[in-house]
Order: sequence, then structure tokens, then C-alpha cells
Amino acid sequence: MTHAYHHLSVLQKTICPSDHLRGHHHFIKKMLRAVMNRLAVSVGRTVYKRELTQNKLNFVAIAARKYHNVPEGETDEQFDDRYVSYFEDKDIDDWQCRKLMTDLCHMDLIPDPKIINAAMHACRRLNDYSLAVRFLEAIKNKSGNRVKEIWPYVIQEIQPTLDELGILTPEQMGYDKPELALKNVDDL
Repeated sequence: MTHAYHHLSVLQKTICPSDHLRGHHHFIKKMLRAVMNRLAVSVGRTVYKRELTQNKLNFVAIAARKYHNVPEGETDEQFDDRYVSYFEDKDIDDWQCRKLMTDLCHMDLIPDPKIINAAMHACRRLNDYSLAVRFLEAIKNKSGNRVKEIWPYVIQEIQPTLDELGILTPEQMGYDKPELALKNVDDL
């Protein structure tokens, strides 16, 4: 065994200690995935800045754009339709509904309003009001520091469905305010 080859072998064992992960192709694949994810976020920020200077209303469409790994060749519309059909399945159970919502929350996206509407209908069919409210809270939290631009758009789009199903938003329930907050002593 040559000296250089020995160092490469030791390096591979250090990076990927388990037998099934020893190949350097796995490490390169992970690094490429990390670079692509960072590039997608960078492109999203660049597009956001450019659109913000041109027209502030265009931001909402860009913010909801999907920068994540989708099956090869799947368009945004196909992705949306796939999740809508999952939520519209009459045989969906609580676990499947929570799993779909968790998957959406783990992706680097804010779901399209039609996906949210389908999820709200699924929650109502399952009689799981708390899951519907928690999903709305998760979507609001995913808006991050742009919540003032994204959240009103989402609410505007899903409000008819919420009204139809009798689901209140977290703000309507008072969840946006601390429950046990004390008054400021300067205000007394």
C-alpha cells in the first residue's frame, strides 16, 4: 500500500466510519447537495431583492416559490397537485395527515394556498381542529422575518375555506399574544 493511498484510506474511514458509507461518492454527493441548497437560497434572495425594487407585490409569489429537491421533472403545479390529492384522499388517517404536514414543514417552502386549503379540509374530515391550527402556526413561523408580507397573502387566499370550515386563525384565537403577560409597570 503506497503512502498516499494509505492516507486516503484513513481519511475515508474518518469521514465515513461505517462500512456501507466508506465510498467517497457518498461524501461528494452530500457536499454537492449542500452547495445546491445554499445556491438555491442565494438565488432566492437575489430574485427577492430584484423584485422588491421593481414591485413590492411580486414578492409574495417569489417567497412562496419552492427551492427544494423535487422528483426529477416535477413542476410546481405537479408538486401542488400531488399534495392536494394526498390531502383529498377520503381514506387518510390522522397519522398520514400529520406525516404530510410534517414533510411540508421540513421542506424549504411555504405551501401553496390550495395545499393549505386541502389540508384544512382533511383536518375537518378527521375532526382534528388542533392539527389545523398548529399547521397554520407552522406556516406562519416558516414565513420568518417576512411574515408581514407572506402571512397576509396566505390568509387572504385561505380565509374563505377557513370561514366555510369554521376554523379560526391563531390571531383570532389570541395565540399571537402571551397568555400570562404582565402589564408594563410604566403603563399603570
